[in-house]
Amino acid sequence: MKIAIDTFGCNHAKGGLGSYALNFIANIPEDKLKNFEILGYEVDRYVFNSNKEVSFSSAKVSDDDKSIQKFYEKKINKIAKKNGYNSIIFPACEKALPLKFKTFTGIAIVNTIISSFIAENPKRSKKLLQGLNNIQIIIAASNFIKEDLIHLGLSAEKITIIHNGIDHKIFYPMPDIDAEIVNISPFAIKRPYFIYGSTLSGPEKKHIELIKAFELFKERTGAPHRLVLAGNDGAFSEMIHQCAFNSKYASDIFLTGYFPPKDFAKLYAASELCIFPSVIEGVGLPILEAMACGVPVICSKEGALKEIGGTSPIYFDSNNIEEIAESLEKCINDKKLKEKMIFEGIIWASEYNWEKTVDQTIELINSL
Repeated sequence: MKIAIDTFGCNHAKGGLGSYALNFIANIPEDKLKNFEILGYEVDRYVFNSNKEVSFSSAKVSDDDKSIQKFYEKKINKIAKKNGYNSIIFPACEKALPLKFKTFTGIAIVNTIISSFIAENPKRSKKLLQGLNNIQIIIAASNFIKEDLIHLGLSAEKITIIHNGIDHKIFYPMPDIDAEIVNISPFAIKRPYFIYGSTLSGPEKKHIELIKAFELFKERTGAPHRLVLAGNDGAFSEMIHQCAFNSKYASDIFLTGYFPPKDFAKLYAASELCIFPSVIEGVGLPILEAMACGVPVICSKEGALKEIGGTSPIYFDSNNIEEIAESLEKCINDKKLKEKMIFEGIIWASEYNWEKTVDQTIELINSL
């Protein structure tokens, strides 16, 4: 059995898709390494390999989605036959995906709510759905994503749910963080603070509702807490910046812009709690990462968050500003509840690890 991990479209190990491929490869069991090969750009020969010695095969493809799609349609079956691939894993299927699988078994990794992706990228929809309909196996990162795929007309029989893992060598409780100001270059963030880590990409992320709920929380409690919004600017960022600037509590709202991924664990661990009001999450890894750091979580009850978060978080209606504010108050004022949320969150998050994700994937491939 020879399995290729296709890294085209994985943005050279940056971002969510690249992170999936990187973590998957890093956690392949030693006795299974000989069964895997990385397929990608020559410049990525050592990018995805981590500390593993996985064989690598390169192909000449321009670094854009259209070129990758064209490469898949014209050459991927020939390459699979030439390299002896029984299966190919596609972690970035929404970027591009083969339309036919003649010489190998295709496995699409879906970490995105495809219906939302299609609505935002209508020109990509026809070929994406054609590829997903023809591919033999789809691995969905949550039941929410699976149900979305079924709603789009894809066969439930070909979809298997395998949750993503988190890296517990990075995300873990840090009880020694007790400074009044947390220095995470190039930022110095005064404690106590609430953290919401997400790109400022659209109204579904609910940044504005959160800012208004934070204002209500401050009015009612007079608490010293700040609100830290950590994430890249996106299509909706101007409105969010304006809302924060016009707030009565603007001096307590801190928008970091791009935040170094390597420092997110410390940002979580030093926070009072993690707030995650987004209603379009198909995976929800940030709430698991926060829980693994020993931080209580309050979040939206929409998307995959209730499935991924379990019983530890407090869930709210993200359109209900009053309910969000009440959830903040409840978590801050009830120390026993907060301790319970932290304890249960650490235990729950421990069940999500990359070793399990890789083992379940290999088991699925071996059953084909």
